Amino acid sequence: MGLGYKEIDACKNDCALFYKENEENDKCPICDESRWKSDDAKGSKIPHKILRYFPLKPRLQRLFMSNHAALNMRWHKERRKDEIDNMRHPTDSPAWKYFDEQYPHFSQDSRNMKLGLGTDGFTLWSNLGDSYSMWPVILVAYNLPPYECMKEEYLMMSLLILGPRSTGKDIDVYLRPLIDELKELWDIGIETYDFYAKEKFQMHVAIL
Repeated sequence: MGLGYKEIDACKNDCALFYKENEENDKCPICDESRWKSDDAKGSKIPHKILRYFPLKPRLQRLFMSNHAALNMRWHKERRKDEIDNMRHPTDSPAWKYFDEQYPHFSQDSRNMKLGLGTDGFTLWSNLGDSYSMWPVILVAYNLPPYECMKEEYLMMSLLILGPRSTGKDIDVYLRPLIDELKELWDIGIETYDFYAKEKFQMHVAIL
């Protein structure tokens, strides 16, 4: 199963992505800045900035292709022990319980995925006088038990934002393709094969 990424051009000023309705534009719809910088050697067009987007669906489906992982995806509902006055896992939080009360159809199938989202940027090569920023956006599978969910093999990078400066308050611009996919996974879901149960099911996804 291919787990590659898509390149989406972005405005150099972080105003917008050249995506969907802006995909064919040569200028930013917000600031009118050119999408391209010239390559004098070849005369070709090179985008000022590129977002790397790692589609979520195949990564979530892959979790159910392992017997061990597919079984552990049910842990939060079928095998978790209640904690009194302790929070070892998001399942112990009031927010988790409130979500289950508000969306019982989603919570009825323990294989529906609840994800956490995190990001933090850092600067590359700042000691060389030419700083460069990198912002990975990571998704965490909260269905898994606490001793599994933060393991490297279950952390899913969904976006990689690169550029000469921090995205700061404009990070919502870069989240758009991920939000679009999450909305589809919430509303429609995706047919997924459960290796543990040896059956297909319609997996839905929510961000907590």
